[in-house]
Formats: sequence, C-alpha cells, structure tokens
Amino acid sequence: MYPILEFDPDRKAFVEPSDIADPLDVSEHCIICFFGEVIEKVVSEHKAEVLTHNRWEDGPHPLYEIEYSGRRLAFFHPGVGAPLSSGILEEVIAFGCRKFIAIGGCGVLERDMEVGKLIVVSSAVRDEGVSYHYLPPAREVEAQPDVVSKVEGVLKDRGIPFILGKTWTTDAPYRETRSRIDARRGEGCIAVEMEAAAMMSVAEFRKVAFGQILYAGDDLSGDDWDNRGWQSRGDVRDRLFWLAADACLRL
Repeated sequence: MYPILEFDPDRKAFVEPSDIADPLDVSEHCIICFFGEVIEKVVSEHKAEVLTHNRWEDGPHPLYEIEYSGRRLAFFHPGVGAPLSSGILEEVIAFGCRKFIAIGGCGVLERDMEVGKLIVVSSAVRDEGVSYHYLPPAREVEAQPDVVSKVEGVLKDRGIPFILGKTWTTDAPYRETRSRIDARRGEGCIAVEMEAAAMMSVAEFRKVAFGQILYAGDDLSGDDWDNRGWQSRGDVRDRLFWLAADACLRL
C-alpha cells in the first residue's frame, strides 16, 4: 500500500493544535482570505484588532477581528498550498473559530468563463496529500450542503451570477499536464486550485462549518495558458470579502 493511502482513524495526534494554540476570546465566524492586499485594506479601513500574530517559519499569519453588521467577524490569510493553509486553519479552530467561508482565485477549465465569475465549490477532487490524513481515501470530498445553501442565498439575494461546481485541488501547479486537465474536465471539474479539498477535509474532521467561493482567474481551457491579468481584479477581490462576510454571518 502507498503511504498516502494508509489512513489512520485515531483522532488523537501526537501533537494536537490545542497543545500550541490556546483558546482566545474570538468570534465563531471567520473569513479565510487568500488576498493579501484585501486584508491590508480591511485592517486599515476598519481598524482591525490583532488577536494573535500566529507566527510560522514563513512569517506571521495574524488572526484579526472587526465589527461588521453589529457582529464580531474574524479573518486571516492562510498562506498558499494545502499543507500550510490546513495547518493554520487547524490552529484557528483551536483558537475558537467555528464557522468559515474561504475566498480565493482559481484557474478555469471551461472555455468562455470570464475573469471574475464566482464559483461556489460543491466538491473537490483530492489530488493533494493533506486530505488523506483527515478522511479515508476517496476521489472527492463533498462540500457541506447547508453551508453551500447559505452562500448561494447571499449571492442570489444580491443578484450576483455564480456557478456551483467541482474544483480540482492539486499540490503541483507545474504538473497540470494537458492530459490531466482533459481528464479533470471530463469528470466535471470547472476549476483548479491548491487548497479546497484539504481545508474541506479538515473542517469535516473537526466538525466545523466551512464553505468556499472562488473567482475565475487564469484560463487553462485552451491550447495555450492565458493569465488574463486575473490578480489585478481588485474590485472583484474586495467585493468577494464582503460577500463572504455576509454569508459567514448567516451560518
């Protein structure tokens, strides 16, 4: 058997997140935001409180909190990639957050999906390593239906178009070969990113609420890769933070 398939159902790890992350007085509602410049803007304009700096070897990953719509709302940047984002999520759960909406960008596998189109994640292909330490081996992990419903409700209330669909979570962005892209598209994936399956699996294991909204970025659907300047769409990224905040507070 390959090591990645050697699932251990023992719920007690040698080092638990609670061993190094003491509970805080923090909101149960939390945004996981992959956009550093959006976090900086929210921190500055809303005078966010730093609850903990939560320093890792790559630097701090502060857990912030603001008041929004008369309620407390936490948020943080999880880093990039399944292992880092999942590890930080584990610690934030140990700090006391329980209801999460993650927002980020993704590559698209469908032709004619314009930059900025919102995708509510319904499931994720587990082409990464982290999820296999949290759930038994399987091809996909499903999103939580009640959370998906709340996210959809916010977007529908605002009249914002979106797609509900499956994403492909990979650890290796430079090994997205043409045959692999075609295969993933063939099984229904409309997007590719690096964290969803892992974070969804952590949330399922820890029994916390989790949903994710992606926005369409670079295009992998054609004969040539097209960056499309997706990271420069500041209006989309700003708006997505507050849409996620509204959705999170409904959980």
